Amino acid sequence: MKNELNIGVAGAGDFSAFAVNAFLKIKGVRIIAITDIKKENAVQMAKTCDAIVANDINALLQNENIHLIYIATPPFLHYQQSKMALLAGKHVICEKPAALKTCEAEELSSLAISHDLLYVVNLMQRYNPLYDVVTKIIKGKVLGNFLHGFFENYASDENLNSDHWFWNGSKSGGIFIEHGVHFFDMFEGWLGKGEVVNALQLHRPKAEKITDRVQATVMYKQGTVNFYHGFDQPKILDRQEMRLLFEHGEITLYGWIPIKMKLHGLVTDKQLQYLQELTGKSKIVYSGDVQTKNKKVKGRFTKIIFDKEITIESGNADKQKTYQQLLINMLTDQWNWIRDRSHERKIDGENAVASLRVAEEAAKTALKFNYA
Repeated sequence: MKNELNIGVAGAGDFSAFAVNAFLKIKGVRIIAITDIKKENAVQMAKTCDAIVANDINALLQNENIHLIYIATPPFLHYQQSKMALLAGKHVICEKPAALKTCEAEELSSLAISHDLLYVVNLMQRYNPLYDVVTKIIKGKVLGNFLHGFFENYASDENLNSDHWFWNGSKSGGIFIEHGVHFFDMFEGWLGKGEVVNALQLHRPKAEKITDRVQATVMYKQGTVNFYHGFDQPKILDRQEMRLLFEHGEITLYGWIPIKMKLHGLVTDKQLQYLQELTGKSKIVYSGDVQTKNKKVKGRFTKIIFDKEITIESGNADKQKTYQQLLINMLTDQWNWIRDRSHERKIDGENAVASLRVAEEAAKTALKFNYA
């Protein structure tokens, strides 16, 4: 596996095809075999990557040429298929969530460790350069301490028919578990461990079995974050925004995979120089008097000394290209660990467990507050 990583694919849907196309851009990566409950999907993907079609996941696990199983099946199959793969001695990369229960994710993570195998859920948001920029701003307290944040996901349901597994909680886990884990993981990386303090879910009118909107409030050490997910928009209106408010300003990120960042705040000239180095080619707009230095204002009963009030806009890359690059970065990082166990990965099995723990807690809390 030093120079060649052979992958078996379980699940050949649209996203799996997109991910596999990204994986194949990494030198040495090969797709060996593919299986899907819809054989025509597996056949189509196999043609594009010179792979064979396997009858089922057992055939993948029995193939001695396969090093790693990539699992892109519906969530209710993730735990069982990941466990089977690990017990067969295969490394595993699974799409989110790890499982429908935190205890199952913990079992998978422990099983991988005991067998010295890779197990990770594709929480690829941490491979985004904008994620790193925000991390450095928070850790360096460039805008002071964090106070409050939100993530608002106005997502499309245009391709989610009423009988889609997404709406079936026994198969998807519900919105918090199926989709929310990405964002619980992001904010935990920025702010540390969080605790759910409130959550609710809303049902679609005249379709009470369909929960299409959920909201949770999570308390972190320095402040709260509100998470809202609504799957009720036409695709053309699909949009996402997240914001982090600090003592001296705010950061806004656009897109569920952030491709654009807007920062507004009060900074010293030294901090501005640091931000320029972090954001590279960015647009900077100055507000108010830019000549006077050491300006003084007050907030939270504390004096704030700054040189400039600025707005920085950075990013705005192509969404699909960014998404593809995150997948490339993720697999490269994980393969480096397979080749060298001393390599420190950006995400590992613990991310899968921690994000699911918050999601499951939010889902359970929301059951107490059901609204039509």
